[in-house]
Amino acid sequence: MKKRKNNAIIAIVIILALIFAGAAGFIIFRIVNSAAANDQNSKIASSYASNIAQTDSSQQATQNSGSESSPDATTAKLAENPVNLSELNAQNPDIYSWIYIPNTNVNYPVAQSDADDNFYLDHDIYKGYSFPGTIYSQSCNKKDYSDRVTVLYGHNMLDGSMFATLHNFSDPQFFEENKYMYIYTENRKLTYEVVSAFVYDDRHIMNSFNFLDDAVYTQWQQDALNPRSVSSNVRKDIQLTKNDKMLVLSTCLNGGGDGRYLVQGVLVKDEPTG
Repeated sequence: MKKRKNNAIIAIVIILALIFAGAAGFIIFRIVNSAAANDQNSKIASSYASNIAQTDSSQQATQNSGSESSPDATTAKLAENPVNLSELNAQNPDIYSWIYIPNTNVNYPVAQSDADDNFYLDHDIYKGYSFPGTIYSQSCNKKDYSDRVTVLYGHNMLDGSMFATLHNFSDPQFFEENKYMYIYTENRKLTYEVVSAFVYDDRHIMNSFNFLDDAVYTQWQQDALNPRSVSSNVRKDIQLTKNDKMLVLSTCLNGGGDGRYLVQGVLVKDEPTG
């Protein structure tokens, strides 16, 4: 009886050791994979969008924050496009745009898979497994940002990468001082003014709301200006209309939980690029 009891104890110890070793191995793998992904993303940014900060800094003073502008490509001066999207797209056709937000770590390509809406949740732009994943949209959104509401997803990584620094907008001073988000496509520069940043529930936005319905869309905009959230910042004196287009950036909450942290912007300038 004693021998059987000792064998049982040994078996339990071995099982616990294997569980611990497996958990430790997984944690180490995630740390190494995340570090490698962060290094890869830095190289991608330096290779394909090396002058993006300088470009947007020089143009920021001329931003029109009052209304959307859609200049005629035949007469307007072309905006500078610092992103080599054509080369990225040649490597992976799923890559269709680039997002950049000054004074954050958000400076990444954006992808959308035709086969699996959540493929880029855990894959890099080269389609290899990556715990941080890629900034991505789902097939419910068009790739030309023509929908009334476009939603982009990104992880809230502990190392501050991907969409983690969206949480900077929870600070009132940062929110007030950082007004713009930029999307580059192959031939356009889209400037969005940040409208609000707040904690939201875990509903799938595009599946939960029919934004083709004017009343639904108008209510969404009003909720963006008056979020039902204990943690929110809202840009003052912004008026939204049914003709506006909204960009919603969605990431996980700090500390976990079932909700989402949203940063919403309204398109204020749509420029052709050269």
